[in-house]
Amino acid sequence: MADRPHHELRNETPLERADRNFAELLQEVRVTQAGVQILFAFLLTLAFTQRFPDIDAFQRTTYVITLLLSMLAAVLFTAPAALHRSLFQQNAKPVIVQVSSRLASAGLAVLMLAFTGSVLLVVDVTLGRAAGIAAGAGTMAACVLLWGVLPRLVRRTSVRTDQPVTEGPTETPGGRGRKSSED
Repeated sequence: MADRPHHELRNETPLERADRNFAELLQEVRVTQAGVQILFAFLLTLAFTQRFPDIDAFQRTTYVITLLLSMLAAVLFTAPAALHRSLFQQNAKPVIVQVSSRLASAGLAVLMLAFTGSVLLVVDVTLGRAAGIAAGAGTMAACVLLWGVLPRLVRRTSVRTDQPVTEGPTETPGGRGRKSSED
């Protein structure tokens, strides 16, 4: 029974599977999107603070790049809804799910960079350049470990113990994950 594909264990048709996968993907995106929107709003307000004119060129560059990355992450995380809306009732659900999954994976990669830049900027302004770089590197390392390495370790462990991993993201933030095992 463990050798059967997940959708067969659920007794789903391909369209039912696509509906379920899209619903699960949208729930994941909803959770992530709230954080992206808060980060984007925070970054938008920084330029209007009293201390902003005093930041140096490195900090300004970091700010602008991070602002643009957070905007791009927000766009990537809202794209599945726009894609679904534009292809609604055109029998494209499996394609919508596949493309939306890739958009969400790209959104995670961009979000990792936006988190890194945000932490780098804030710690650089408050504690100095060396501390900012260290905090930014730590942020990136945490994201890579938790979003990229941990899922691969769980997948590898489940393969060794014959427990199928059939739920969750199938690509790492860099989009270099294995081919989708999700049904």
